[in-house]
Amino acid sequence: MAIMTEFLNLIVPVSVIEEKYPGGWERCLQDHKVAIGARVWFDDFLFRDGAMNPTAMLQLLNEWWKLGFECYAEKDGKKYWKDVCVYEGSLEGTPMPCDWLAEDPESRSVYLKGTAMGEIKGRDWDLIDDWEALPFPENGR
Repeated sequence: MAIMTEFLNLIVPVSVIEEKYPGGWERCLQDHKVAIGARVWFDDFLFRDGAMNPTAMLQLLNEWWKLGFECYAEKDGKKYWKDVCVYEGSLEGTPMPCDWLAEDPESRSVYLKGTAMGEIKGRDWDLIDDWEALPFPENGR
């Protein structure tokens, strides 16, 4: 399976979440419940959260550091993504190497290296339709 990317994407392997997230995978899903389908989506191998600007992405990274994830490490004077990866959909790639992430630029999706790309999971567009029906001033209501 693969996951759709857009803007700035924080990607975390599900196996690392199971190991390091306080309460494991189930707690992670519970903690992100309100964002699933909107800015959070996942497949069998990868979890994705996202941001539209670098400040918001830095805030996400800091939250994962506080949870005990080693977001990046350094080897031979070079930084690389370790427990998480920031994939920049608009810039087509990662600012640092990420050896566990494979990408398909044509579909703008990523998947766990060593697995089949398969079906692409992503945003629940029905949620977007529901948001547009809400009485916000920008929706003209």
